[in-house]
Amino acid sequence: MAAFSPTTAMNMVVHPLQRHIKEIKRRLLVVGATIMVFFVVAFSYSGLLIDWFKRPFEDDLIFYAPAEALLASIKISFLAAIVVSFPMILYQFWKFIEPSLLKKEQRWAVPIFFLGLGFFLLGLTFCNLIILPLVINFFVTFGMDRDITPELAVGMYVDFNVKFLLAFGFAFEIPLVFSLLARVGLVKADVLAQYRKYAAMVALIVSAVITPDATMFTMLLMAVPLIVLYEIGIWGAKFFGRLPQPVADNQSEDVSGEEPDSVVTDEPKGL
Repeated sequence: MAAFSPTTAMNMVVHPLQRHIKEIKRRLLVVGATIMVFFVVAFSYSGLLIDWFKRPFEDDLIFYAPAEALLASIKISFLAAIVVSFPMILYQFWKFIEPSLLKKEQRWAVPIFFLGLGFFLLGLTFCNLIILPLVINFFVTFGMDRDITPELAVGMYVDFNVKFLLAFGFAFEIPLVFSLLARVGLVKADVLAQYRKYAAMVALIVSAVITPDATMFTMLLMAVPLIVLYEIGIWGAKFFGRLPQPVADNQSEDVSGEEPDSVVTDEPKGL
């Protein structure tokens, strides 16, 4: 029998890791190609998308730099491509974690697919109908009350909207992602609860980075929903997490290190 060398043990660990990395690369390439295809299609309708985006603001948008309108069209087309490609993103994510699930758990594919899509669209709708009009009207009214005429640049306006919409769309996936990871066994609800304070700090940092103005008002409008969604994710991980497997009685060991009383040692023969 061949000796079990450290090299063999290392290969047993590295080869599965390499397979996982290749699988992630392959699925990311599929997602990237899908987004690029829909980006090309959405770019041809970027003018209509910008008109739809400017609904909370009644005046016309302007641009200062020669390439500002082009960059705004690229950003808004990229957002539309991600929204349309989101079913493919969910499908690739599910196919990646599917091998680690039990057979009965794999039947959740269709419900989870529609739940993920629904949560993403719910995040976009919540942001578009409540958060963005509230933020835009607040800042425009604040300036007009001080006799300042609002003239919004199309680049800054689109950038503001795209960041908010993407952040809320993906943030609404947090409860579902935590529930799936807990079901697979990668995270636990009690561990997520222990990092609650750090999650709140990360939510504030992300809000400060994403929001262009980084005022306390806009930071709280984004950070508070993120913190609430994190708490919902903890409850989802608690209810849908994988239960620990019972240990068989015959596999239990005596941790005291003493031999059982029933064991009788053989005395040397020939005395």
